[in-house]
Amino acid sequence: MDKIFLGVDVGSVSTNIVIIDPDGQVLLTRYYRNDGQPLHVLKESMAEVRGLFRNSLIRGVGTTGSGRMLAGAILGADIVKNEITAHAHATLHFHPNARTILEIGGQDSKIILIQNGIVVDFAMNTICAAGTGSFLDHQAERLKIPIEQFGELALTAKNKVKIAGRCTVFAESDMIAKQQFGFSKAEIINGLCEALVRNYLNNLARDKQLGSPVIFQGGVAANVGIKAAFERELNTQVIVPENYQVMGAIGAALLARRQIQKTGQQTQFRGYRQLNQTLTPQTFECKGCSNRCEIIQVEQNQKVVAVWGDKCGKHSAGITA
Repeated sequence: MDKIFLGVDVGSVSTNIVIIDPDGQVLLTRYYRNDGQPLHVLKESMAEVRGLFRNSLIRGVGTTGSGRMLAGAILGADIVKNEITAHAHATLHFHPNARTILEIGGQDSKIILIQNGIVVDFAMNTICAAGTGSFLDHQAERLKIPIEQFGELALTAKNKVKIAGRCTVFAESDMIAKQQFGFSKAEIINGLCEALVRNYLNNLARDKQLGSPVIFQGGVAANVGIKAAFERELNTQVIVPENYQVMGAIGAALLARRQIQKTGQQTQFRGYRQLNQTLTPQTFECKGCSNRCEIIQVEQNQKVVAVWGDKCGKHSAGITA
């Protein structure tokens, strides 16, 4: 029976699933929109994995993303890692000499700086939506342009148009004003791409030394207008990897593979049948000290299978899935 490793990246907008073999070769990538139901999407995605790899044995599981703890509890993950670690690990697997990682997802963005294969600095922006995939989707819908054509149209612009990109509200207002002045959609979209790149670099790359090679990943990396704007602003080539949209999940799978191969331990994967059982998440405030931590607890069959959020480990210590 073939052995495989599973990587899962549960974010605010999407759930990404990756299967790799023991050599680190990617066998399957899947991108699913959460549509506000990440638990349902996770169950559906795992049903597809079961059907496609019925004759394979899941040897290890890794989870990442904002929903990594919950996904790890549901699946029985062998390793749970943050997005910075997962994205960096995947990037270095395919591009060992990478120095800078630009990552823009559905509702957040991050930058990762690497020296000699080690993460030396990073920054994340989870507050401002300007430049993220959801904002670009909204603007494409408002302009009645398919998001798939958004970037290509930007490349056809003949004149420069400056758009205020520091805030989604200001950007949209400025775009409307420029439309009223008679600028073409291509020129406005190109101006938006340049504004969003400036905003990204001002927020995340301020006082940081960005080196080449530069790798651009996350869903927005599909937008060639944004890629071109980054290349103009940084004056260097920007590389978009083949699996740009699921690099976090690939990193999680690779980290699970390394963990299992290094320790020789058996996987904690709970099995496909466990996914059909009801999971009940709830929150409460711990009043044990002045931290007043918000504790998130997940129950399955009246048994607590996962707890996180406690800084001291009072509630999460000793929990086994």
